[in-house]
Amino acid sequence: MNILITGASSYVGASIYSRLKDKYQVHGTYMNNRLFPELEFLDITNGRSVLDYVSRTNPDLIIHVAAYASGNWADKNLEKGLEINEKGTRNIVDAANNNRSKVLFISSFAALDAKSPYGMSKANGEQYVKEVKAGYVILRPSLIIGLSPNTKNDRPFNRILRNITEHTPAVYDTSWRFQPTWLRHIDEVIEEVIIRKITNETVEIAVPEAKTRFDLANDLLSDMGIDVTPKDAHDTSPSFVDDLEKLRELGLPQYTYAQMIEGIKQEIKDYLKTR
Repeated sequence: MNILITGASSYVGASIYSRLKDKYQVHGTYMNNRLFPELEFLDITNGRSVLDYVSRTNPDLIIHVAAYASGNWADKNLEKGLEINEKGTRNIVDAANNNRSKVLFISSFAALDAKSPYGMSKANGEQYVKEVKAGYVILRPSLIIGLSPNTKNDRPFNRILRNITEHTPAVYDTSWRFQPTWLRHIDEVIEEVIIRKITNETVEIAVPEAKTRFDLANDLLSDMGIDVTPKDAHDTSPSFVDDLEKLRELGLPQYTYAQMIEGIKQEIKDYLKTR
């Protein structure tokens, strides 16, 4: 299978790219940070460039990761956020239809809240992706944690890594509750989608238990002797609780919170051995 991964240098995209590149013929694109030397530059807001690139690489499947993933950033930079998350996705869909490619779209739990600009951009992106003629799969993660080849982007897990490697203060919010998503879980679900040719499904990916940022940091850092300070940030982000029915219905991998934490602890230990 020939696969194209947009945003292959991003926190999520780099993990997907690393997992698939030795198993399939994989092309990857980047916008700002060329994490892997073989990646090619692609501005997904340029419709002609996207059409030309997809036509040249001729993928059977496009895994569309490229986006502004920070809800706070997108809400404060509305025009640019919509250009990337909506126009960019529209361009990917048009190119997929022109090339008869299937699309797997990395969306977000935030799509369930179309009231926020970020949530709206993801919800609209999902609607575009449903127009893909060769079929689609939409994956909705919540807040994502776990080790990625990209340890530099300012993502929640990378902040936890910096608490360990740079001794930055470990101060985390106790107000917002959510069902976290393990990055490795996303990778495993994508592999199942490819192998089993799952099509035209929308799947929420998370653990069943709702936790806070403080819970995550404390559970990952306490064994390392790092004290985590609780802080009430009065975060009013919507807390969606999903029963993850689609994971069960499709027989896809599932993890409990405890399994995820133990798995990430091992990822951290393995990472520290290589530094």
